[in-house]
Amino acid sequence: MEFTEVEVVLYGAEQICPSCVNMPSSKETYEWLEAAIARKFPQQPFKISYVDIHQPQEDTKKGDFAKRVIEEDMFYPVVLIGEKVVGEGNPRLKTIFAELEKYGYKAV
Repeated sequence: MEFTEVEVVLYGAEQICPSCVNMPSSKETYEWLEAAIARKFPQQPFKISYVDIHQPQEDTKKGDFAKRVIEEDMFYPVVLIGEKVVGEGNPRLKTIFAELEKYGYKAV
């Protein structure tokens, strides 16, 4: 299987989502996720981006999805790999890792 570098996009907000009390903030989740992916797939490049759903976005695709998170009352942070939502509210590493493996990432 060929390896494709992917972008993991985490959509969140400064304020913790009302249904997510006692959970880490979106920014904390972003930092935790970045470290976890780097540990699981060392020497395998990936891009991870944080998008604040309440801030205007230069990238219209990310801006459109940020609006969708708000309009559909999704539990944030929302984690997207490609076009697929792989985590919402309290993202699970197992699900995210499984999706990355579909792109050729190999766990070490």
